[in-house]
Amino acid sequence: MKKISKITLIFTFVFVLVMSQFAYQPGEAEAESDNLGLKAEAAIIIDGKTGQIVYEKNADKVLGIASMSKMMTEYIIMESIENGKITWDQKVKINKYVHDLSKAPNLSNVGLTEGEDYTVKELYQAMAVYSGNAATVALAQLVSGSEKNFVKLMNEKAKKLGLKNHKFVNASGLNNSNLLGEYPTGKKDEENVMTATDTALLAYRLINDYPEVLKYASISKLKFRDGKEYPNFNWMLPGLIFEYKGVDGLKTGSTDFAGYGHTGTVIRDGQRYITVVMKSTTKNERFRDSTKLMDYAYATFEKEKILPANYQVKGKETLSVVKGKEKNVNIQSKKAIELLVENGEKENYKTELVIDKNKLDKDGKLTAPIKKGEKVGYITVTPKNGKDYGYINGDSAKVDVVAAESVEKANWFVLSMRAVGGFFGDVWSSVSSTVKGWF
Repeated sequence: MKKISKITLIFTFVFVLVMSQFAYQPGEAEAESDNLGLKAEAAIIIDGKTGQIVYEKNADKVLGIASMSKMMTEYIIMESIENGKITWDQKVKINKYVHDLSKAPNLSNVGLTEGEDYTVKELYQAMAVYSGNAATVALAQLVSGSEKNFVKLMNEKAKKLGLKNHKFVNASGLNNSNLLGEYPTGKKDEENVMTATDTALLAYRLINDYPEVLKYASISKLKFRDGKEYPNFNWMLPGLIFEYKGVDGLKTGSTDFAGYGHTGTVIRDGQRYITVVMKSTTKNERFRDSTKLMDYAYATFEKEKILPANYQVKGKETLSVVKGKEKNVNIQSKKAIELLVENGEKENYKTELVIDKNKLDKDGKLTAPIKKGEKVGYITVTPKNGKDYGYINGDSAKVDVVAAESVEKANWFVLSMRAVGGFFGDVWSSVSSTVKGWF
């Protein structure tokens, strides 16, 4: 009996060992997310300069964004100033609705007095630093005449910026039910939604198209005209609770529906990252999540030159040319490709040359004249192993391939002689083949 038990035990052990090989293994992205220990439901990290994505978790899941919506309002305000539609010093008279909203309980606001004039700059700072909802509505009304018209503009701008999964129903990011019965669009309890990918893209466009926004986003405490001092809700800024070296923006958000979100941006030694966490569990946890993302980014990645400028693919250094003074032209990359690369993985990349077929004739040759620097295709760079997240705007790592020198069109005499030579060459080949056939 004991012998049978031992055999059974051994068999059971072997069976479990074998079956464990077929057990569920988490996917790469899931395993990576678990390793970071994020409480947020969705997250992403991108290179603040190039938009290269280096990490994501549920990044395409549509979630509430709350006051991170104000990044779109900020973008439109900046654009309106750039276009001369409004100015920083322009006066905005506060109406009764905006005044009432500014004193509504449990909402983030600086107090705005009915009938009093505030400058665009004052209202923008209240929005960017203290997430002032009433100040946001006042700016929306200024730009578009009404918040309803402004929301339409927000959705139109989102499409132009390349956002794919989004819906704006108000300018502030509040739940419509908090807007004192005067919500501009959507249902009475609806909120703005986006994905982490779209939120990162919006932040990327905001700080790259209008880098001056960081001058306001980095203000840790705002002294307003009412004599009060309002702390920035981005507690990772200098002097605040979760201070993180290099953080200079960007926006927080929270509602019951959206949970706690944070779009952060940080720069150290010239390397800027943008991080997004969505639907984190608590006000503090969102900053712990952001800290984990920033720590991971700086500890794991380095900017490396994967492809030098003037690079030529081995064995494909030239393209054939017809009707030119030269029969071939050298081709090379227009510039270098730099990527954020995991430590020790610089050699884990392969290249692929893609020639523009529209540039070639039916025989696969370029037709002279060809100008130096003329684009003839591109080179892509992809990892040999591991996941390639691509770029926030949907691009891949690629560089234009151009002609390294000019090739002038041959004159009529040279072309004629080539044609004659070709004719007699064909005749000789035909005769030679015939003679060989006799023997």
